[in-house]
Amino acid sequence: MSSLVKNIIRFILFIILQVFILNEVPPLHRFIVPYIYFLYILWLPFTINRIALMAIAFIFGLSLDFFSGTTGLHAAPCVLIAYIRPFLLGLLLPQETIEQSYSEPGSKSMGWAPYSLYVGLLTFIHHFYLVLIEWLQFGDFLYFLGKVLGTTAISLLMIFLAELLFLRKGKYRTNAA
Repeated sequence: MSSLVKNIIRFILFIILQVFILNEVPPLHRFIVPYIYFLYILWLPFTINRIALMAIAFIFGLSLDFFSGTTGLHAAPCVLIAYIRPFLLGLLLPQETIEQSYSEPGSKSMGWAPYSLYVGLLTFIHHFYLVLIEWLQFGDFLYFLGKVLGTTAISLLMIFLAELLFLRKGKYRTNAA
């Protein structure tokens, strides 16, 4: 299956999963709301340039906003993590690894430690910005921090469970044309 078709299917499945399943789950607590839709952006191939990545993230976020009934709430954090993603990958992995290894980020291509740091940092940044936009007032800072940490924790748990349960076949990049 080509990378384009695979990513279009992922796009649709992540939107359906978030809108029709995770958004319908009653909040586990006033702090905890499960979000894993942004994993689509984290799983996009290494070779996508920053402008295309940000455009895809914007369209993905707006699609989720359309189905969720929110205006730009999810698009802004998606674009933010799409902007930060290449910098973080550049810090975590040497350029040779990105050019000669697997085609997309994952525990198999990056190793568990760098992949966990990659997912953990981008999840925290995404949720911090999402909750900040959602909150958009300065009131109880502990409530804000609790919501960010609780949502990040449940999302990371779901992401790592998905990574362990649904093994993605890593496509190894070769020099052959």
